[in-house]
Amino acid sequence: MKRTLLFFLGILLAVTGAAPSRAQSDLPPLTTPEGFAVPQPGHVFSFPRDHAAHPEFRIEWWYITGHLYAADGRRFGLQATFFRTAAPDRSGDLHLAHMALLDVTTGHFLHQERLNREGWDARAAVDRLDVANGPWGLQMTEPVTEQMLLRGGIRGEASFTLELTPSKPLVRFGENGYSRKGADPTAASYYLTFPRIATRGDLVVGTENLTVTGELWMDHEISSSQLSAGQVGWDWISVHFTDQREIMLYRLRRSDGSADPASTLTWVDADGRTQVAPFTWTVQSTWKSAKTGAVYPSKVKVVTTDPATGASVVLFIEPLAESQELTGELGGVPYWEGACRVRDASGREIGSAFMELTGYAKDLKI
Repeated sequence: MKRTLLFFLGILLAVTGAAPSRAQSDLPPLTTPEGFAVPQPGHVFSFPRDHAAHPEFRIEWWYITGHLYAADGRRFGLQATFFRTAAPDRSGDLHLAHMALLDVTTGHFLHQERLNREGWDARAAVDRLDVANGPWGLQMTEPVTEQMLLRGGIRGEASFTLELTPSKPLVRFGENGYSRKGADPTAASYYLTFPRIATRGDLVVGTENLTVTGELWMDHEISSSQLSAGQVGWDWISVHFTDQREIMLYRLRRSDGSADPASTLTWVDADGRTQVAPFTWTVQSTWKSAKTGAVYPSKVKVVTTDPATGASVVLFIEPLAESQELTGELGGVPYWEGACRVRDASGREIGSAFMELTGYAKDLKI
């Protein structure tokens, strides 16, 4: 999804038009009516090539979120996202990118978008991971270790250069990377994730130059149409536990407020193995945006089952700052994307998280 991010399908379709109609056959089509490929079960991946762009598919994104720490313990939440989508006239690709930074100490939240056509100012290579939008970029510098370099910034207020080294194997969510998002045969993606990435580098905030370390999460999704009829938004969470396990959760919301059956929670164990578990999602409090008027969940209670023990687990997801809304000046769709802490039922902090909340400012009509 986001980062998974089903949400950005809404942003990109705001630029490129409506989603393909549902196929008449009960079998998933090999292509959309426009001729774009559709993810299929049983796909054989080839790396490092499949970390690169896939222009035969309509939509693709590389999504990085996580927490950074300066030497004095100062904490930051980071988002860096690169999107590629086919232009409606098939004349090339459009590239959208988002950057966001939360200074947890001050509560100051910065964000910026870029939108460019493929060319000198934006690219996504097809033979290796090399995506860029203006001065922002993500490249895989060492194919064997899968080390990456991330460069970004936010207007003139912040900039960063970070080395990213996966500390766990690549995870393929769903059925060996084939991830269903709804009942529609085209509602699927290839969903590839580095769930835990050791990170170090330089962060400039205002006039401060900081050396930072931390852990990030990276999603790479490949699709041509993800959402099914009746889905109006989604909630997504990635969790880093202190015991070196992770959770990825996406809750696809229907127009009546219920969760679509395609919603899922997946545990990732310390060795990178995955296991799906049932879950419930309960909103404990909300936050209203003064800019868009959207009312978002704030503190959220998630109850699931620990596959290692079979015991029930209660998790409280708490934003490190309530105001982490990206207002969608270019993409046209506001959403909330932010750094969170994770507490257990006793109130003990047991991890960090990133949460994405979409479809609250407006339904995603795709």
